[in-house]
Amino acid sequence: MPQAVQQDVTEALAGQGYLADRALATSLRLALALDQPLLLEGEAGVGKTEVARALATARGARLIRLQCHEGIDLHHAVYDWDYPRQLLAIRAAESGVEEGDLFSRRFLVQRPLLEALEHDGPAVLLIDEIDRADDEFEAFLLEFLADFAVTIPELGTLTARHKPTVVLTSNRTRELHDAL
Repeated sequence: MPQAVQQDVTEALAGQGYLADRALATSLRLALALDQPLLLEGEAGVGKTEVARALATARGARLIRLQCHEGIDLHHAVYDWDYPRQLLAIRAAESGVEEGDLFSRRFLVQRPLLEALEHDGPAVLLIDEIDRADDEFEAFLLEFLADFAVTIPELGTLTARHKPTVVLTSNRTRELHDAL
């Protein structure tokens, strides 16, 4: 990699108060050039999450964060339905007020992955502490990152309007699948 290109990444991060070494700047520049996710592994507190924050600010992009945890599923990561509003709509319909389809966008709650797919401008999707999620969620995430699309049975397949830049972090509390 030309020194000037690597220096641009280093300077962009430094402008946000993040001092990147040569290896990180090279990895980040390659991930951006190849339009591929970047996995950052290391001990807690070394600044992995801050790389994504600094990158988003430096690029004028929105930071969208998915904090992984044990038991995370689609309802935490992608979407859920606004059940209280749906119940109110059912009650209104019982009173003669037409509320439309209960499984329409009006009642859809966006979670971070869907928000990243549907964001209209540049975005940095931070998938933080992926090692805390279970194998099933990791498998779903691999599929999501391959296509940048998700299927919601009631609405169909939704595809990214603008592919977000993706940064994954891991504290190495467990081994990740090799594909990730």
